[in-house]
Amino acid sequence: MASGLFKCVECNEDATELHRDYSHGILKLTRCSSCKKPVDKYIEYDPVIILIDATLCKTQAFRHILFNTEINIHWKLCVFCLLCEAYLRWSLQQGSQPSNDPADIIRYTKEWEFYCMFTLAALELAVFCTGVLVILWTTRLFSGASFEFTPLLKALLLSGYGKVLLIPAVIWEHDFSPLCFGLIRLFVLTSNSQAIRVILNCSRRLSLLAVCGGLLLEMCVAQALKTLQVCSQDYLSML
Repeated sequence: MASGLFKCVECNEDATELHRDYSHGILKLTRCSSCKKPVDKYIEYDPVIILIDATLCKTQAFRHILFNTEINIHWKLCVFCLLCEAYLRWSLQQGSQPSNDPADIIRYTKEWEFYCMFTLAALELAVFCTGVLVILWTTRLFSGASFEFTPLLKALLLSGYGKVLLIPAVIWEHDFSPLCFGLIRLFVLTSNSQAIRVILNCSRRLSLLAVCGGLLLEMCVAQALKTLQVCSQDYLSML
């Protein structure tokens, strides 16, 4: 990673290096010139510990992931989470019962409704991200602060990792609970808000405002699409 792109996980101060590599593989963590603490303590941590801290929405863990590592799986993670979400939506719509027949897996892939659910989930995510970016861009424009879309979009996609919690529901079919969906969505929104705070180094109020605005826009679009679908079905039934 190029010099000057690192951040102190404690105080968000710029840093030129995370550690110094001495002979015989001896590493010494670089201390921040501002807070005098190690720039990034997580480079010595096990990935499981980092994941736990990220799940707890710790600011230090988010800074480590977003600034001091080269993670480029955000698009793959996004598609994977959308597939899980589309499958669960399709299952709820169809009201399918658990089955041990392996042929059901082939039948699922042939269902047109599944691909419609995937498209709908992708559209809602795009609307949410667009709403968040527009709100943040507007506020930063009036304040005269700089704004970069790419890092923020990457942070939003990575912070959606909470949707991976849907994987057990995909592997082990059971009666899905709306409460489960609500809790997972709340966790994802909390992670989105924390990612915005870390990337822009802004207040919690602004990050919550952006997330709530994006969520409201997403809900409006989803409701409009649902109304359009109902009207289309009524029109076709009249023919």
